[in-house]
Amino acid sequence: MSARPIASGTISFGLVSIPVKVYAASNASSAISFNLLHSKDASRLKQQYVCVKDGEIVARDEMVKGYEFSKDHYVTFTPEELKALEEQSTQSIEVVEFVPISKIDPVYFDRTYYLGTDKGGAKAYALLSKVMQATGRVALARYAARGKQYLVMLRPGDRGGIVMQQLLYADEVRSFEDVPIESADVSAKELDLAKLLVEQRAADGFKPEEYEDDVRKRVLSLIQKKVEGQEISLIPQETGGGQIVDLMEALKASLGKKPEARRAAPKAASSSEASARKPAKRAAGSRRS
Repeated sequence: MSARPIASGTISFGLVSIPVKVYAASNASSAISFNLLHSKDASRLKQQYVCVKDGEIVARDEMVKGYEFSKDHYVTFTPEELKALEEQSTQSIEVVEFVPISKIDPVYFDRTYYLGTDKGGAKAYALLSKVMQATGRVALARYAARGKQYLVMLRPGDRGGIVMQQLLYADEVRSFEDVPIESADVSAKELDLAKLLVEQRAADGFKPEEYEDDVRKRVLSLIQKKVEGQEISLIPQETGGGQIVDLMEALKASLGKKPEARRAAPKAASSSEASARKPAKRAAGSRRS
């Protein structure tokens, strides 16, 4: 199924303008969501806003937006004033500079979008993608959309495409200095054993298709049972592992434990399921006969 663009834009690369279409990279429809219902008749509930001062339910036409400039003190704005505060949504993606991607900490990464070609922009689009690949640099740009200005990173993607990574601003990221970290000494033997553990579980690259959300699969399975009118049993959650007393012993025990065969699991599971299903079908047939 062909993806549908959520917006159009123009990349400004020097004096070069590249018309593009913006596509969502994530699939939000795969998320499991539950609705709030009335326990009496299972009808959907609608949200209401209640005034904290007098307890009255407030209709939308009686609402105004305000900014809290001090504790419990607000300045209110009309829709026209709020519109004037917004950044003009020009959908312009203005490239500011090119930097090595290794210099951008992933902690700044936010939402991801795919950029596709729009009418008349194929050649300039391909040029920008190729020059980023050739130089090993990515583009930092300002993106004006939805009444805001976003900091984004453009990087080359699959099939010669361009990926737009929305970034957080510096004041939106906490400093690691706020996180308490206790210092500890690591011996050379402990480090060597840890390296062996890493090598034992090393892979040549990241293959996302080999990972699945096991919790989502379990939840969907239980939901289906409820749909079919079956009762579901609650399985007690496993408690976390015990406190590590001897780090060396834990490392040695980890090396002795066979790594999980994640890559082989899908094939093995499918073949075992198929073989398990065949006898079941024959048994069902013999019962019918």
